[in-house]
This record gives sequence, C-alpha cells and structure tokens, in this order.
Amino acid sequence: MSPLKIVAAGAFALLFGASIALAQQPPLRAHGTIESVSGATLVLKPSSGPNLTVNVAANAQIYGAVAKKAADVKTGQFIAVTGMPQPDGTQKAVYVVIFPEAMRGIGEGHRPWEAGTTMTNATVDSTVASVDGQALTVKYKGGEQKITIVPDTKIVSYVPGDKSELKAGAHISIPRIEKAADGTLQAGRIYVGRDGVVPQ
Repeated sequence: MSPLKIVAAGAFALLFGASIALAQQPPLRAHGTIESVSGATLVLKPSSGPNLTVNVAANAQIYGAVAKKAADVKTGQFIAVTGMPQPDGTQKAVYVVIFPEAMRGIGEGHRPWEAGTTMTNATVDSTVASVDGQALTVKYKGGEQKITIVPDTKIVSYVPGDKSELKAGAHISIPRIEKAADGTLQAGRIYVGRDGVVPQ
C-alpha cells in the first residue's frame, strides 16, 4: 500500500472512530427545580451545574410523578429500574418507575447508566418476597435481570399531567433534551414531581 493510501486509511479510521464515539454519547438529560417560566420557556436549576434555559415543545408530553410503594410493583407492569450492580450479578434497585400502559416499551433494554449504575426498562415477569426485600425478575427483548427492591428504594409512577404543572419551584426531570440548529434547547417530555416527589 502506498504512503498516500496508508495516510488516507488512517484518516478514515480516525473519522470513523470519532463518528462512533459521537453516536454513543448519551442524550442530554437534566433534573432539578424550575426557577422561572415565561411562556413556553423555562429556566431550570439542575441538581448540579449552571442553569438551563429550555423551550417546552408545543406537543410536549407532561407526566406527574407520584410516590409508590414496593407492593405497587406487580407482574406484567412495564418499569424502569436504576440499579446498582451486585457481586452475584443481580441489581439493587435505587430508583424504580412504574410506567403507564401508554409508555410500554419506551427505552426497553439494559445498559450502563450514571455513576456506576445501570438502567433496565423491562416487563416484570415475577415478584416474590426475599430476605433482602422484594425480588423481581424483569424481562426485555434479548435478556432478563434479577432486581431487588430494598427499603430505601425510591419508587414512583407516572400519570398524565399538563403544562399548568410547569411552574416555579416544581421539581422536574427531562429525560431527553434536543438541541436545535440555532443552539436552543427543547424538551418533548417532562416529568413533574407531585406532593414532594423529586423525579430523576
């Protein structure tokens, strides 16, 4: 291979690798407290970092996040679990979301998450009491996970909400923030905490 072709191949490999790295970057997400609202624009004070100015899409989906208990997690429900991997291969649930039926299948699968945790979006296949808490088996396309809900696991469910809940002081979570061509940020789905719940 000529030196020119070698350089070209190397440049392509670097570009291809950069493209893969970019594609693998997690979506921008945020949770925190609304500082102010002006029309369809809100200023969010995140749990860390500088404030964010986010435009709420005209067709944005708003859901209320309400507190639940371990007994509310039942077979057949579609849930999301932020889990901490355990030495035996199971996941200790840090945060559990019970999705409404309309959101079944969203983000289905198991993947690395933040601060050494994992995220599992799956259907509850079985649930039994255990020495450590409530043991779940959840299944998703291509696999399953063993989850343990412990006494300090935070559990919420999402229920239909509306934009009137987006007001100063409200605790919200935006799972995906899109960046427009002009650099502005836009949210198409927002979870709003109710009765003291802080969505994550």
